[in-house]
Parts: sequence; structure tokens; C-alpha cells
Amino acid sequence: MIKLENVSKAYSAGIPALNDVNLSIEPGEFVFVVGDSGSGKSTLIKLLLKELEPTSGSITINNQKLGNIRHRDIPRFRRNLGVVFQDFRLLKDRNVYENVAFAQRVVGTPVKTMRRKVPAMLSMVGLAAKYKSYPREISGGEQQRVAIARALVNEPKILLADEPTGNLDSHNAWEIMKLLEEINQRGTTVLVVTHNQEIVRAMKKRVITMKKGVVVGDEQAGDDYED
Repeated sequence: MIKLENVSKAYSAGIPALNDVNLSIEPGEFVFVVGDSGSGKSTLIKLLLKELEPTSGSITINNQKLGNIRHRDIPRFRRNLGVVFQDFRLLKDRNVYENVAFAQRVVGTPVKTMRRKVPAMLSMVGLAAKYKSYPREISGGEQQRVAIARALVNEPKILLADEPTGNLDSHNAWEIMKLLEEINQRGTTVLVVTHNQEIVRAMKKRVITMKKGVVVGDEQAGDDYED
């Protein structure tokens, strides 16, 4: 599903943000990626989204080598990836329904299909009653639920969540993590970058620890995790 082979990424300063990383994530896994600021977590996400190119090594996602994807085909590749960010990134001038529908319009989904799938996705994240609300009218936790619905409405095989609870209080953070776990149980591979050690310890999932661009730990689900 996701495979990195000897992947390095160096920026102009020459110090590698990632240094010879080897990593494999199987279909249906739920994986946390943890590490201090500057450990390479954000670079990893950008490489998986093909926002950046590795300096060396190869990345394979869904049996597709990213190095072989032409620039014009990147949008099609990204349709198989759902992405959720810390800052939600909702369209402030569109209501909840329209924010989720936007992801369908981008890929040319027929209106009839959209009218079925968008309400179903909003129901799944517990926001069926808020479909007419605008982002400013709902809480941070609800905004993140909208972002998750938008990321999932095109049924991607993989969901990448970059600090999805970073702007949320403890209660909403746990609600979002429960939702991500439910999504994973439905068959979606989930990769979560986070600083929230309490959630990581409690959920007992696979934990990949990064430090200065190197993978320094890889604990499987159920192992005792130490930050």
C-alpha cells in the first residue's frame, strides 16, 4: 500500500529532512507517526502527496511508483488519497454540504451521485443536521468532521491526517480519533501524524517514531510505547 525504499530528502541547506528511510504500511493498517518538530514528519506527508520529490530513493503507493507519475497525472493520483489537516482548510464562503460536495465536483461526479453520497458522508460523521451551516457557525470539532467527510467522500483507499487534533480541546480530539478508528475499521488505511502522546499511548496502534529525518522506532499495535 505505502512503501518507502531508501528515501532521502534534502533541502537547499543540505541537511536531509529525511535520511535513507525504509518504511512499509500494509492495506488496512492504522499507523501513528510521531516525533519532535524537525523530525521529518511534515516532509514525509508532502512526499506521499507528491508535493515534494525525494532527493533519492523510491516511493510506491497503491502499487504505483510516484517517480513514474507525470505532472499532469498528479491530480488523478491524489484522488486515492484523503487528506485532513490541523487547520481544517474549509471554504469559508460555502456551507457544510457545499464543502463536502466540492471534492466531488473536482473529480466530475454526477449531481445525482453527489446528492446521495454527500448526505450519507455527513451522516457518517454525525453532521447530517448541520448541512446548511457555514464553517463560522460550527465548532472546531465539527469543522474537522466536515474536513474528514470531504476527505472521504471520494472513497480513497488511504487517509492521511496531519495533526488532525492539533487545534481541538481534549474532548473533541478524542471524538475525532474515535471517528478515524471507525473509518479504519471500514477498511481505509489511516496514517496519523501527531504530537498527542496521550492519544497515541491509549489507542495502542502501530507507532513509527522519527528523529532528525530517521526512523528510530517502529512499535506494533499492542507494544508498550514510550515517547
